[in-house]
Amino acid sequence: MNVLDKIEKKEIGDLLGKGWLTHDGMWFYHTYRQLGIEKANILNRAAIRSLAPIEMKRTKKLLGICGEKIVAFEELKDFMLDALELILPRSVFEKFHIRTTSEGLLHWEWETGECFAYKGMKQIGIIDDYRCGVMYRIECWLEALGVNYSIDPKIDKCIMHEKGACSGEIRVILDG
Repeated sequence: MNVLDKIEKKEIGDLLGKGWLTHDGMWFYHTYRQLGIEKANILNRAAIRSLAPIEMKRTKKLLGICGEKIVAFEELKDFMLDALELILPRSVFEKFHIRTTSEGLLHWEWETGECFAYKGMKQIGIIDDYRCGVMYRIECWLEALGVNYSIDPKIDKCIMHEKGACSGEIRVILDG
């Protein structure tokens, strides 16, 4: 029997998601230590921006929508939730909520204090200067999908740290 036959899919997903988060965190930490927080933020966002089109292409293919442009709002919302569920470990995915508040409007919210990046940057003592990569990644996903959007609030630094909560809205304009 193959080792993959002995393990549930969710456990495999969690292992891969936690591996990605750990690598991402360690990469950021060592970049910060070598080059400083400003350069670490710049390089982190550059990596996110270049990763997003590849990640979206692979995710669309895996979910069976390769080659098709997402044109319906509900389809986009479902795709984003499915992509997050695939990529994030369960323990993180369960603390991030996206819901529809009206047609074309997605409300996102992290449970208070539960964003993995917030916790990690706070732990290593650089939260004051950390530029959010988490919501930036979602913005880059939308751009990679060819979706017109606006986000409120516009995020630069960690709003969980600045305001005590991380939530907002993404207005989506699809070219049906």
